[in-house]
Amino acid sequence: MHILLVEDDANLSRFIEKSLMEAGHKVISTDNGKHALSMCMTEQYDVAIIDRMLPGLDGLSLVKALRASQVEMPILFLTALGGVDDRVEGLEAGADDYLTKPFAFSELLARLSALSRRSSQLNSKNEGLLQFGDVTLNLYEFSASRQGQDLGLQTKEFRILELFMRNPGRVITRTMLLEHVWDIHFDPQTSVVETHISRLRNKLEKPFGDQLIQTVRGAGYKLEYKEKKSTQ
Repeated sequence: MHILLVEDDANLSRFIEKSLMEAGHKVISTDNGKHALSMCMTEQYDVAIIDRMLPGLDGLSLVKALRASQVEMPILFLTALGGVDDRVEGLEAGADDYLTKPFAFSELLARLSALSRRSSQLNSKNEGLLQFGDVTLNLYEFSASRQGQDLGLQTKEFRILELFMRNPGRVITRTMLLEHVWDIHFDPQTSVVETHISRLRNKLEKPFGDQLIQTVRGAGYKLEYKEKKSTQ
C-alpha cells in the first residue's frame, strides 16, 4: 500500500513509518495538516493515517476539506482523543475508521488492510477511469475523450488534464503543475505551463464551443463548467 501518515509526534511517526515499511508498504509522512492537504491534491494514496491534533490544520478540518474536495481514499484517525463523542465526530467528518492511542501495531496494520480491501472492492468497476461531465480519462489506455471523441492528447497535456480531473473546482497553481507534470520543484521562469495549457484548451474546448479550464487571475487555473452567457 501507498500510505500517507500525518502525525506531529516525531518519535511515534518514525516508529509507525519504520514498522509499515518493514511490513512492505510505502509511507510518505508529514507533521502538518496544511501540508497533508496540499500533498493529497497532487498525489494519490491508498490510505491515510491522520492524527486529530495537528499544526497548520487540525485533523478534523483536514478530513472535512479532503472529502469536500472529492478525495475518496480511506482515512483512519489515529489519536489520543478516544471519547465516544470524539469518535462519532471523527467518523461523521468523513473518516472510515478510528483507532485510539496507545495502540497495538498489529491492530493498526489489520485495520489498514481491511480499509484497503474495502476500497479496492468499491472501486474495481471504475478503476482507471476519471470522469468530469462529458470528459473521460482512461489511465490504463492513456486516452482522453469528450462526448465520445478522442482528444489526441500528448503526454504532458494528458498529465495536466489528469491533475485537473483529480481536483475539479480547485485552483491548481503554476507550481503544482510544474511539480506534477514536469517534476520541477522551482520556477524556471518560462512559459512552458502557459503553452501547454493553451494546447490543451485547443483540443478540449475549441471543438465543443465552451470553456472548462478557467484562469484564476494571480492564482492559477481550475477545471469548472462556466455557464454560457445568453445572447438575448
